[in-house]
Amino acid sequence: MNRLYGPLDPAPDAGYQDPPARMGFFTDTSICIGCKACEVACKEWNGVPGHELTMLGMSFDNTGALTANSWRHVAFVEQPVPAGRQTPAFAGTPTGPTIAPAAAADAVTTTTDTGTEPGLDPGRHPDSAARMAAGPEFLGMPASELPGRQPGREERTDLRWLMMSDVCKHCTHAACLDVCPTGALFRTEFGTVVVQEDICNGCGYCIPACPYGVIDQRKTDGRAWKCTLCYDRIGDGMTPACAQACPTQSIQFGPLDELRERAARRVERLHAAGETTARLYGHDPEDGVGGDGAFFLLLDEPEVYGLPPDPVVTTRDLPDMWKRAGVAALAMAAAVAVAFLGRPA
Repeated sequence: MNRLYGPLDPAPDAGYQDPPARMGFFTDTSICIGCKACEVACKEWNGVPGHELTMLGMSFDNTGALTANSWRHVAFVEQPVPAGRQTPAFAGTPTGPTIAPAAAADAVTTTTDTGTEPGLDPGRHPDSAARMAAGPEFLGMPASELPGRQPGREERTDLRWLMMSDVCKHCTHAACLDVCPTGALFRTEFGTVVVQEDICNGCGYCIPACPYGVIDQRKTDGRAWKCTLCYDRIGDGMTPACAQACPTQSIQFGPLDELRERAARRVERLHAAGETTARLYGHDPEDGVGGDGAFFLLLDEPEVYGLPPDPVVTTRDLPDMWKRAGVAALAMAAAVAVAFLGRPA
């Protein structure tokens, strides 16, 4: 590993000379509102086929999982509120906004180099922070009159929604790259992993190789598809479509080192506010995949969100396996040679 770029940057190992900073996603699930704008934006920009809108019996999660036709998946997890407290969004205000004002304000006070108001992407309304802090009131109506609310009925505070927009992790050590026989999968100069659909032969080796179950084959053509982290957009200095569309900045895009620092500060603030279950997932370069290019802030155990607790590179033992196979082959060849040489003339 070229330590000049740090343990989280795989681009130099992929052969890039003087690559740009590694880019990635930080998804803060504590401010995800489950609007699915990221799913729609991803489909629209990348031309991902739509699918029939059906309810799967899993609350409002009609997508179900990451697939060849769903490169972003917003998971909905309904669970009892931990004993002794309410969720941050409703603490002290059971009928208030669905995002805690403090959390919403915190989400838009990060520093970016967009040349606009700090934390806001170009084209985003400058009143975004105030609007999120105000919650439903910015629509010109009290929360009790929003669609779906039933005046006179007490809102439940014993349940909470955990929502997370899942995506390809763009692993530092990507097993899918190791097993692809055609070179359809490649590492970009930004450290991301992309499938070239015109080279993919549909062998499917990458699918079981992924420790997160991200990659999937499209039934119509058999080829593998997944998130590209909008390689075409970031190459032109643009924000990926999903992050650009996210109204709460739950999905944040930028240099990975900066995102990791920002995420650590966010966890500290949540802990100070009493959300002691907040933790980061996929950020550690010492984990089984060397850290992810897309990592998350979670409010519960990874398994609750359908994530593996201890992902590992599925091809980590391949070098030793090849060595052992080579030794076994040499031993067999030697045995055959001895057998033939030892035969009487």
